[in-house]
Amino acid sequence: MTMMTTAGSSCSTSTLLFGNKELVRNKLVSGIRNNSLIRPFEAKQFGSILAKSVSKSRQVRAMASQIPTAPKREKDPKKRIVITGMGVVSVYGNDVDTFYSRLLAGESGISLIDRFDTSSLPTRIGGQIRNFSSEGHIDGKNDRRLDDCWRYVLVAGKGALEDANLGTEILESMDRSRIGVIVGTGMGGLATFSGGVESLILRGYKKITPFFVPYSITNMGSALIAIDRGLMGPNYSISTACATANFCFCAAANHIRRGEADIMVVGGTEAAIVPIGVTGFISCRALSQRNGEPQKASRPWDKNRDGFVMGEGSGVLIMESLESAMKRGANIIAEYLGGAVNSDAHHMTDPRKDGLGVSSCIIKSLEDAGVSPEEVNYINAHATSTLAGDLAEVNAIKTVFKNTSVIKMNGTKSIIGHGLGAAGGLEAIATIKAITTGWLHPTINQDNLEPEVTIDTVPNVKKKHEVHVGISNSFGFGGHNSVVVFAPFKP
Repeated sequence: MTMMTTAGSSCSTSTLLFGNKELVRNKLVSGIRNNSLIRPFEAKQFGSILAKSVSKSRQVRAMASQIPTAPKREKDPKKRIVITGMGVVSVYGNDVDTFYSRLLAGESGISLIDRFDTSSLPTRIGGQIRNFSSEGHIDGKNDRRLDDCWRYVLVAGKGALEDANLGTEILESMDRSRIGVIVGTGMGGLATFSGGVESLILRGYKKITPFFVPYSITNMGSALIAIDRGLMGPNYSISTACATANFCFCAAANHIRRGEADIMVVGGTEAAIVPIGVTGFISCRALSQRNGEPQKASRPWDKNRDGFVMGEGSGVLIMESLESAMKRGANIIAEYLGGAVNSDAHHMTDPRKDGLGVSSCIIKSLEDAGVSPEEVNYINAHATSTLAGDLAEVNAIKTVFKNTSVIKMNGTKSIIGHGLGAAGGLEAIATIKAITTGWLHPTINQDNLEPEVTIDTVPNVKKKHEVHVGISNSFGFGGHNSVVVFAPFKP
């Protein structure tokens, strides 16, 4: 808990304060006196009291949130943060350029799951990675032992380091106490955990692998990268469901800004397309059941959407102070301007309909970045293809950006599915590639848009677009919201 508090609070976290504190206090005291708040299972009664008192004050708070009229971007090269490397493992393989070219083509990565028997399940589709190769990154013995969650991030993490010209020999000549790792995951080593439970039940505790605990826990991705490359800077993981990777970016940025690190290896990883992962989300009634048309199943903002499609993989960035990058002559890909995280404080799985948490988070991210809303002309949306979430996000975006005519907004998940804890990492790479190539990948399956969606979603075909400032949204179960801001690098 201490770790998450530190990372969250120092990342321009938006604390949702009630506008009329006296009103809230009186209502709560009244509730306690009439015994309606001390029976925890009477959810409806509690919700009624709290909702009436909070709704007005939250509206006031949202109206009061403003972007400074003349925001100032960071100029100190010790605190400016640039992207110097990217690494990916996706349904298209392990190459960043291939990843983005397939996205630009709108080539769906969704198919029938064949990793295990799904014949009895209502959902049988996903963005399953096939023919994954860790050659050159993980030795054979460890490759056989590791959960896919860690195999993916080791390949993506090492790929990002190599892309940043931070190979083994170069790293050995550097002060590696100034290089840290923050890689998160929503689910951890799920196959390892599930297998351990199965061994215990069917064969007894002596048959549980000694790797059960280390390969199940969520911090192991960061640990393995650091161990492999001798990186002794800040090292931990964050797990905030589908917002995980963006939370990691925000936390890493603060380590650099505070002078605690020069370089951070940052991102997310997930490998949850296993029986317990898929059936768990089926039980939540969250997944699409369009099994007859897998490539048309993920369809954000379309009236005929019926849930999200699970994906997997890993996306990792090298975040570095401008001073460090300039000193070593690194290739600068783009600039990280800022980010923010906060909470809906509303429901375990459902978003707020008014989008207040999301709109507040976007505003705080722009404040942190020193950017006005008018400068933003691209949004990589969370856009999971769920009935409630898609429109809640659009409402929040329209609250912040009064004129959306210049904004393009696309949904990467329409093509590769929802990577859960890896989603923010994969979508950060898509956002940065949009900046560097000048091309936006399409949102596929845009056949019958909801009328509320008046922003250009780049429907079905890629578009040429010069990105001035782009934001990437990620939101997770538990009400975790996160937004990160990228732009072309300008010395």
